Amino acid sequence: MMKWIFLALIIVPSLELALLIWAGGKLGFFATMAIIVATGLIGAFLAKKQGVKALKDIQEGMNSFQAPGDQLLNAAFILVGGVLLLTPGFISDAVGFTMLFSPTQKMYKPFIYRLIHKKMKNTRVIVG
Repeated sequence: MMKWIFLALIIVPSLELALLIWAGGKLGFFATMAIIVATGLIGAFLAKKQGVKALKDIQEGMNSFQAPGDQLLNAAFILVGGVLLLTPGFISDAVGFTMLFSPTQKMYKPFIYRLIHKKMKNTRVIVG
């Protein structure tokens, strides 16, 4: 797992930089900067809007005595998506936007649930 994280920390920023350089060459410096700033602003707005919705969903679930599991995961997606949108780059923007909306969040959920299940399975609880 650590090997993949390490590789992602090297490969993704390299790809982002290459794409930004390419876009700067094709579109020009100011157009590329405008796109980066615009996606950051739009992303911050959408993340705030979706974040408030996620918090309301959690609150409604708790008021009706439901465990907030799925709603908490949605809120986590929105938080991560918002951070990715604030990070300059086209790849991070694309992934960030997909994390803000329910239909595309469904793509990530099976992977996250397997990861959580695997972590819980490997964790031993010692009761003293």
